[in-house]
Amino acid sequence: MLGKLARQQDANVLVGFDKADDAGVYQIAPDKALVQTVDFFTPVVDDPYTFGQIAAVNALSDVYAMGGRPLSALAMVCFPEKGGLEVLERILAGGLSKMMEANCTVIGGHSIRDPEIKFGYAVTGTIHPLRVLTNSGARPGDALLFTKALGTGVISTAIKKQQAEPAWIHAATASMTTLNRTAAELITNGNFEVHAMTDVTGFGLIGHGREMALGSGVSLEFTASKVPLLPGALECVRAGHLPGGLKANREFAECVVEYAGQIDEERKTLLYDPQTAGGLLISVATAQAAKLKDALQDNNVLAVEIGKVIAKGPKPIIVR
Repeated sequence: MLGKLARQQDANVLVGFDKADDAGVYQIAPDKALVQTVDFFTPVVDDPYTFGQIAAVNALSDVYAMGGRPLSALAMVCFPEKGGLEVLERILAGGLSKMMEANCTVIGGHSIRDPEIKFGYAVTGTIHPLRVLTNSGARPGDALLFTKALGTGVISTAIKKQQAEPAWIHAATASMTTLNRTAAELITNGNFEVHAMTDVTGFGLIGHGREMALGSGVSLEFTASKVPLLPGALECVRAGHLPGGLKANREFAECVVEYAGQIDEERKTLLYDPQTAGGLLISVATAQAAKLKDALQDNNVLAVEIGKVIAKGPKPIIVR
């Protein structure tokens, strides 16, 4: 819908909504720009405190994906009129715990009555105008690194159906409550030639890969067998625990994908799985890919090379 709106002419807008990037960037001084994002959603786990943590990690991720540093946040709450306030208190406390971990100050918020719980944040960060990492700078020859495993969507669906194994819940929760802060700080420290970056969230790996490919004027080639998956993700697909967002992602984006070779249907399906607080997809110069991967792993960040950037072809995405 944003594409149908009139474009506002403002030279200070460094990143708007034109290329579906992770956050907006607005320059306020020669050496400083604001990074702004907003994200909220319904519960994906049963525990209120953990839900609050996940919502905070998810909202902060868009700032990290641009290479920014979060500064402040405003909480957004939708809560039932007759809901237990102790539940809301736990949600807010969980979110605050992750905001404190990120050194991001919660300075207020807004709440409304709603039959269905929803929670999230509007986050503001800062970045140097010349160091913004967008999703549209990938270059042919780059390696593609990914920093988290896929599967939070199907596992969250299994949780709602009370069909998830405890080990699956533990692994998915650990992933969704892990900030992308360490990865982003390593990536933006100036030691690596990173050309583009995005976080993989609601549109899945294929959807966000599509945005990177179209924005950069290239094609992305993924090796399906190398894409890391959470424990239980394949079992959830086989059992039919498919979220509505996965089906919508596939209906929308599969037309831009070329499948080359034999790929298991379960793995193919998970490429469209909507992620909550997902990992970073990084387009880095091939000569530095191994060095960056080692640095991430040395700091306890999952880092897997899952593909490469190639010259623009008939399809934006190739899956082998």
